[in-house]
Amino acid sequence: MTESRAPRRRRSPALWFAVAPALAATLTAAPAQASPADDIRINEVVTTGDVDDSIELYNKGSAAVDVSGWILKDDSSSSKYKIASGTTLAPGAFRSFDVHSSFGLGSSDKARLYLPDGSTLVDGFTWSKHSAPSWSRCPDGTGAFRAAPLTLGAANSCGTGGGTTPAAWPGGSSVATADASDVFGQDLSGLHRDGAVMWGAQNSGKLWRLVADGSGGWTPDTTGGWSSGKTLRFPAGSGAPDAEGVTVTGAGASGGVYVASERNGDSSGTSRLSVLRYDVSGSAGALPAAREWNLTSDLPPVGSNLGLEAVTWVPDDYLTGAGFKDASTGAAYDPARYGAHAGGVFFVGVEGTGMIYGYVLAESGGHTRVAALSSGMSGVMELQWEAQASRLWAVCDDTCSGRHHTLRVDASGAFATATVHERPTGMANLNNEGFAIAPASECVAGTKPVHWSDDSNTGGHALRRGTITC
Repeated sequence: MTESRAPRRRRSPALWFAVAPALAATLTAAPAQASPADDIRINEVVTTGDVDDSIELYNKGSAAVDVSGWILKDDSSSSKYKIASGTTLAPGAFRSFDVHSSFGLGSSDKARLYLPDGSTLVDGFTWSKHSAPSWSRCPDGTGAFRAAPLTLGAANSCGTGGGTTPAAWPGGSSVATADASDVFGQDLSGLHRDGAVMWGAQNSGKLWRLVADGSGGWTPDTTGGWSSGKTLRFPAGSGAPDAEGVTVTGAGASGGVYVASERNGDSSGTSRLSVLRYDVSGSAGALPAAREWNLTSDLPPVGSNLGLEAVTWVPDDYLTGAGFKDASTGAAYDPARYGAHAGGVFFVGVEGTGMIYGYVLAESGGHTRVAALSSGMSGVMELQWEAQASRLWAVCDDTCSGRHHTLRVDASGAFATATVHERPTGMANLNNEGFAIAPASECVAGTKPVHWSDDSNTGGHALRRGTITC
């Protein structure tokens, strides 16, 4: 028996031509675009130490992302740190947030990032013990978290010691004292060679102008009111800068002497992370700063005695020639973008974190951070730009056994550690907070002088001298 069936209907040609384009459009439509949130990642977490309760975000994408109003939480849904309005992460940019005012990060906890609605999870990380000192993604933005050096605001340090093995001191092994007994006392910190003059910054808020004594050492200049050093003040003659680092630009001292200070001695419990410029041409015994660039609000918080310890100036022509990348734009550094700014970038070192930051200091008083990087050491006590060898020296004191790192701009456009050197074998593990390098004109038989300042004035001497290869 054959089952009867309804006749098959033929599709109308008109209907087919109407449906076909819509079907084709469905089949060939471009895939949905990824959300900008997919490019923002929790990149570093610090739970304890000098900058505890901090979370760093990183933009691993190719476009800037506005993270205004996004929310950070720990393991509690009631926790809430709201990112400030106007906060944007450029491609490849790092930004750390101190969440301590909203919640603490415990030894077993979470860091979570949400969109402004507070319920859409963007990224998260869970740990079972405190950071020591940092939980960091390796590589940045994509890798797994691991214990690493603290590098908030900069690329994570996923190697060991910058990927270099410490080498012997690149100069003579012998070191000798370079000052008379008990000239400076304690707290002589930053040093800088400026031709025939050596500048010294002392924590008590004093600047020294030193000249050669004819026997390889240095002594206070007896002219111009410099015999006992000069007292430093903040602008308008107030306060007592805790002077830690000192440098000059390509204009020399006639363009001003720049001093890094971590606090006002009259309010020693509060950080005041500043670079100050001084006119040193007069004979007065006290020097009010001609300009202050206060960087405190732009830097991660540290203890009041763990702030800016070092400053040096790197010329624009080196940076542009080396392909230096401006972290504020994600593009090649362009000095013309910044107007009048002393013709270079000032790099400052932070004692408490070992971080180095680069700033364009505008003559108008503004500042722009163009670099943030790890020194590879737990602390930075001195920075020196050596023009002859086109390298940046970062120096640590007895905390790091007196190691010296040299850094150069690498293929990525960022400063990176090129070499690590032990201190000279003839020098004890001193509390050296200053390091100065002689100019190329003093090279003799392939070596030139260098000097260190010992903050502890060990044996009644604050200055010591040695050599490095030219």
